[in-house]
Amino acid sequence: MTEQFIARQDCHFTWLDITNPEAGELQAVAAEYDLPEALVRDCLEPNHLPKFETTNGLNFVILRVYAPPQTSEADTIQELTTKIAVFYTPDSLITVHRRAHPVLSQLKGLARAPGQECTTPAEVTIHLARYALNSYVQPALVLTKELDDYEAEIFLKKEVPNALQGLYFLKRKASVAKQMLVLTRDILTMLRRQTAASTADALLMQDTQDLQTKVETLYQQLDGAATNLMNLYLSLSSQRTNETMRVLTVFSAFFLPLTFIAGLYGMNFQYMPELTWKLGYPGVMVAMVLIAGGIFWWFKRRNWI
Repeated sequence: MTEQFIARQDCHFTWLDITNPEAGELQAVAAEYDLPEALVRDCLEPNHLPKFETTNGLNFVILRVYAPPQTSEADTIQELTTKIAVFYTPDSLITVHRRAHPVLSQLKGLARAPGQECTTPAEVTIHLARYALNSYVQPALVLTKELDDYEAEIFLKKEVPNALQGLYFLKRKASVAKQMLVLTRDILTMLRRQTAASTADALLMQDTQDLQTKVETLYQQLDGAATNLMNLYLSLSSQRTNETMRVLTVFSAFFLPLTFIAGLYGMNFQYMPELTWKLGYPGVMVAMVLIAGGIFWWFKRRNWI
């Protein structure tokens, strides 16, 4: 659906908004506004990463907005984010997206308001970049809470089913978001070069870059903490396995010499003098007790039990 948010006679620029476009619809707009075919293809590609490109005075921006995933196992760019593509020149602005974004209507109201707070397409693009960055803040807080829950369960419970799988998907979400934010940083750098002449835009740009740094830092910490917790979980699992093996080893150390003695006497050779010895049985029992006691004393002295 194509909608004209702002006409040239209402403001300093024309704003065309396209929601969930079909290829033919976008091609018609591209022909009318002389949009390069390569940029139109990038606009239609669902998995395209954030980018900024300038061609013959036309600026093209792709922003990725964090979208609530349908399942807890979502971990790809397309599952976790949605795209907003922006074509703009000093006197025109075209926004292309598949999902509805309330911020677009808000920005349209600001551009039409007295004083015209959004006076240029570049400033609208900065506001959209800020909107994209803000979409990552709440998911970061949710992932941080999940990570804290996993940490408490791993330390306080002996068995945590599916903890490793949950941590993997949490790390994947943080990694994808971090990648999007790093690429968005480059977009902001290019936008800042274009808005350096305007004091108002420069202040907004600085505030947006500060927000980007903050959110990127959140996801860097999440990614690192998830990695460390996964390693810690594997270490604790290995430690529990080692403790089990240690107990089994202690038991085998007790029974190995006793089994050897029992096996020796169980061979039943004809000429074994011990078989006819009257004190053979009590002697063997005493020997077993002494051997077991000696092993226990040695293990206790070594703090193995």
